[in-house]
Amino acid sequence: MDKIAVLIPCYNEEKTIAKVVRDAKQALPEAVVYVYDNNSRDRTVELAKEAGAVIRHEYMQGKGNVMRRMFREIEAECYIMVDGDDTYPMEYAREMADKVLNHNADMVVGDRLSSTYFTENKRPFHNFGNTIVRSSINRLFKCEIKDIMTGYRAFSYGFVKTFPVLSTGFEIETEMTIHAVYNNMQIENVIVDYRDRPEGSESKLNTFSDGFKVLHTILKLYRDYKPMGFFSVCSVILTVIAVILFIPILFAYFETGLVLRFPTLFVCGFIGLAAVQSLFAGLILSNMALKNRRDFEYRLTLVTRRVNKTE
Repeated sequence: MDKIAVLIPCYNEEKTIAKVVRDAKQALPEAVVYVYDNNSRDRTVELAKEAGAVIRHEYMQGKGNVMRRMFREIEAECYIMVDGDDTYPMEYAREMADKVLNHNADMVVGDRLSSTYFTENKRPFHNFGNTIVRSSINRLFKCEIKDIMTGYRAFSYGFVKTFPVLSTGFEIETEMTIHAVYNNMQIENVIVDYRDRPEGSESKLNTFSDGFKVLHTILKLYRDYKPMGFFSVCSVILTVIAVILFIPILFAYFETGLVLRFPTLFVCGFIGLAAVQSLFAGLILSNMALKNRRDFEYRLTLVTRRVNKTE
């Protein structure tokens, strides 16, 4: 088992990958640097290998698929995840690793948004999207995560081996954050500088399509992790719709003594029934989520015992 493993997912990063690998080896001399190539069509693999990285491959396209492969294959006490585009200075890696190894952190977030991100990043919609995602998750899950979408993180062995990777693309960072928050894992923040990509290096993140995927992931995970809250909102919305449709029928009945619109009345009844079903669905799924939480704690205990034995 490695003491520290630096994980670098890569797709067409020949402009920067050699520098990222060298910086990682300089910042963490004892670490093993792994570059996982995701079907690059340039010289990424060749340059990374020359710089001293261990090269492995993931042939299913998407960052989530790469992270799944990494987490399955690598055994380490501490994992440092960083992008291969040289936007994150590696000098912060030591502080992040120390929080995992010596301060029991399960996930350390490299917080760009509290430093230079909004001035360095030249894509205003990315800035706006990061703000929306951070505000949404902090409000829905009642937490105070400083940077949700950062690609610079450190993880414990327990986090990596109990995290179910479901996303295939850039939604993976959101999924990691919500998983850690929901399961009450220890999260630390380290403020890091951010620098925009160098000239000639292109972002793989599509502002709008990937942004909508992230928002859909947040909603889906809120439904899965907080079913009572999700289905209660659905129940309230359905109830309001039913009442709005029913009020004119009720007033007409008071005036004439007749029910003049039976089809609308039937629709109101079905919507009200759906509201009640939604509420009970939330109660049932909430109990199931609680059981999943207990099962997770048991799995985490087994994983922790395993890593303690190896030490």
